[in-house]
Amino acid sequence: MPHGGRLVNRFVASDKKLDGMFTVEVSGDLRNDIENIADGVFSPLEGFIGEEDFQSIVKSGRLKNGLAWTVPIVLDVDEHAAAKMKDAGQVALAAGGERFAILNVEQVYTFDRLACAKAVYQTDDIQHPGVDKMVNKMKSHLVGGKIDVVKRIAQSPLRKYRKAPEQTRAEMASKGWKTVVGFQTRNVPHVAHEMLQKAALNLFDGLFVNPLIGKKKQGDFKDEVILSAYETLINNYYPKDRAMFVTLHTEMRYAGPKEAIHHAIMRKNFGCSHFIVGRDHAGVGSYYHPFAAHEIFKNYPDLGIEPVFFPAFYYCKKCLGYANEKNCPHGQEFREELSGTKMRKMVSSGEIPAAHMMRPEVASIIVSFKEPFV
Repeated sequence: MPHGGRLVNRFVASDKKLDGMFTVEVSGDLRNDIENIADGVFSPLEGFIGEEDFQSIVKSGRLKNGLAWTVPIVLDVDEHAAAKMKDAGQVALAAGGERFAILNVEQVYTFDRLACAKAVYQTDDIQHPGVDKMVNKMKSHLVGGKIDVVKRIAQSPLRKYRKAPEQTRAEMASKGWKTVVGFQTRNVPHVAHEMLQKAALNLFDGLFVNPLIGKKKQGDFKDEVILSAYETLINNYYPKDRAMFVTLHTEMRYAGPKEAIHHAIMRKNFGCSHFIVGRDHAGVGSYYHPFAAHEIFKNYPDLGIEPVFFPAFYYCKKCLGYANEKNCPHGQEFREELSGTKMRKMVSSGEIPAAHMMRPEVASIIVSFKEPFV
């Protein structure tokens, strides 16, 4: 069942002229999230959250009705736009000059940026990308209200694997999958990831590989690199009837454990029954304990999707294969740890990962990009 009990659909066939309406320009990243609202990826949200929901999310990690929700989805505007929108009732939303949606304005309110950043990101360090965005880049007012989307984002090579929850749920049902495990990633795949995903495939009917395509911090792999690498891996190494590859178009917020809950909710809406939660899930730097994202799920027994915690996989030079601490008796001197950070360092220094670290087809795709990083 979708989060909140039903899949939201905020697309409308409208002949309403948007041209004469007061118009607010939004970023391409926010337009992606508006489409996520309209498609039900963010169910039960039907638009941008109002002040009561905002304060409830910040204070308790739940909507005012008690439903789990940890990351506020908001529209921020300056004081001038806020004054206009208070009286407008309805405003048009545009991206790149193209009007694509109507916002039914219900509320305009202010917020304490630093206090809210600390509550969501669990730090007020301005070096944290999420804190920096909320404190230094967000505007002074937030606008709450339901949205009606008139025009979809145009198709592009990066969006060829995008599907709405209604589509993924239908596909899972047609395959007869009763249990589906979701996998979130913002990195190119290495063999430890593959082993983890295939270990999950031994337990569940289907695997839902769902890389995040959207704004990331400097030094992360570019979207087109992640997409090409996963496409290559899945086409060459995964059973066609057991894995589904769908892209998620939103930005990384680097909110650590709170973003892990947000990631789980989105995969619940896509139709997953289970969700793999990694070590330092959605983390950045050393802001979060490596297993903080595991611990937070204890606070959400009502989430409606089961977290799956695997021990970290590593290559054991004694076992001559991938193992973890549950099935390998050998010490640290035999372990070769793999991580997204390590892969980024190797590629940036011109080193091609060995075959036991990364599939050769994947490595050759990555090194074919002249500038693979953001």
